[in-house]
Amino acid sequence: MASHYEAPIRKPLVIGDKGYHDVSVDIAAPVEGRANKHWWIVFSIALVAFLWGIGCIIYTISTGIGTWGLNKTVNWAWDITNFVWWVGIGHAGTLISAVLLLFRQKWRMAINRSAEAMTIFSVVQAGLFPIIHMGRPWLAYWVLPIPNQFGSLWVNFNSPLLWDVFAISTYLSVSLVFWWTGLLPDFAMIRDRAVLPFQKKIYSLLSFGWSGRAKDWQRFEEVSLVLAGLATPLVLSVHTIVSFDFATSVIPGWHTTIFPPYFVAGAIFSGFAMVNTLLIIMRKVCHLEAYITVQHIELMNIVIMITGSIVGCAYITELFVAWYSGVEYEQYAFLNRATGPYWWAYWSMMTCNVFSPQFMWFKKLRTSILFSFFISIVVNIGMWFERFVIIVTSLHRDYLPSSWTMFSPTFVDIGIFVGTIGFFFVLFLLYARTFPVIAQAEVKSILKSSGDRYKKLRDAGKPLYKIERMQTTGLKSEPITDDVLMGEVVPAVGDKTGVNDLLSSIGTFDSTTETADDLKKIKGIGPQMESTLNEIGIFTFAQVGRMTEREYDLLDSITGSFPGRAQRDDWAGQAILLNNKK
Repeated sequence: MASHYEAPIRKPLVIGDKGYHDVSVDIAAPVEGRANKHWWIVFSIALVAFLWGIGCIIYTISTGIGTWGLNKTVNWAWDITNFVWWVGIGHAGTLISAVLLLFRQKWRMAINRSAEAMTIFSVVQAGLFPIIHMGRPWLAYWVLPIPNQFGSLWVNFNSPLLWDVFAISTYLSVSLVFWWTGLLPDFAMIRDRAVLPFQKKIYSLLSFGWSGRAKDWQRFEEVSLVLAGLATPLVLSVHTIVSFDFATSVIPGWHTTIFPPYFVAGAIFSGFAMVNTLLIIMRKVCHLEAYITVQHIELMNIVIMITGSIVGCAYITELFVAWYSGVEYEQYAFLNRATGPYWWAYWSMMTCNVFSPQFMWFKKLRTSILFSFFISIVVNIGMWFERFVIIVTSLHRDYLPSSWTMFSPTFVDIGIFVGTIGFFFVLFLLYARTFPVIAQAEVKSILKSSGDRYKKLRDAGKPLYKIERMQTTGLKSEPITDDVLMGEVVPAVGDKTGVNDLLSSIGTFDSTTETADDLKKIKGIGPQMESTLNEIGIFTFAQVGRMTEREYDLLDSITGSFPGRAQRDDWAGQAILLNNKK
């Protein structure tokens, strides 16, 4: 009972009168059902942006990099800004999931899948920019240390740019395995619910033969912990190495030791903001308000507020170090950022990243869905401006005033960036239609402690045998036996009253007019279980098909074996399909 206890002061993480079967149905609904109007609207906007980006990429490759706004002085500009921005967003996703898993945070269950998927799709967008920047992507193999028509070309292994390649590819590999491992129980759930043979076959392959045995779960938890332990330090190393691209140079504004922690904090900051954006969109598009609650959004906003304060502290430290160093070039670099021709970008960065998160100190604002969505977008805009300020304002005024110039993006620059945003959302929305966006098995694991129904049962404060079962449609007073741990009304094993209650709900079998069905066709029912069901009086698919959560619980209490098995395997859903095929 202690394992299901949670302090009454903690708000429920699953709201509504949700049971195990409800969780499966709700989370599988976006995959099994038709896309709703909201999904099509968001997908159409993302697809238009993606197609615009494709057109700009084709124009760039066919014409040349001269279509971009790059010039002799600012040769790292829009594309590298976007690269670092996408890398920063991507590296927070797996970190969020891994750290919350290591610290056993229950509110992780609703957000981890979106965060992990965000990592994969963001790194894909980031990888596009170096490839396009090559100018001739079909000759990309020239950068590999292999013999070619120019002789043996060996890369510079001391370059942070090469460290980027190894760090990001390693991180992407670990993140991909971590994400896929977490999806296995959900693929199996969709597989078992699938009606079409083709769909069942596809999800059977994706689930890697997941059977839900104790051994499967043991390996699942061990692998998840190992991958989480690997991913956490990788996050720190990857964005640290990205910062070395700048910090190892001697350019004023870049040559500073604060860059590694500064970049890591910024990556976590922007990543949490993007996850918040995705959660708010998905809870509306996929009707998951019961699982992605205001409590989840509030906790995300608190982290955004904290990391935003850390980023603000890093900005102040940068200014202090530049002043304290006494190096006039460093001092001018920061003065130029705040008062030079790009002052608007600098102050946009400060406003979005330092000042806007401070609104989250107010509970009314951080629990507002609309305001949270607005701030999450503002933060991501601010983090893009941060990368723009670091790169462009440090380069456009060099040591030689004769090489001073201004950078301005062309429509191709802007189009490719907008295209990657569209591509990201196209991938995410398609993913939401094919993969469960919430880990249903993990949500079920916290249902007894953090589900709204079960918290109400415990918070009633009455003797166990008088607790009332609270339902969203009203109150239904039912006595509770010793199995209050499960929060359900359950009769004792062998109790004839329980059998009568069960049969009164699902119907009785009349041997004179009906024919018994082969219940072993239902996955999860073997010869022994079929014999037990027959002893109770259950002989047909029609009877099993009428079972709801209440009947499942009655059946568990009567048989006393494999509690929750019928509900997890969705016997009722299988029985309805089998009955229709007769």
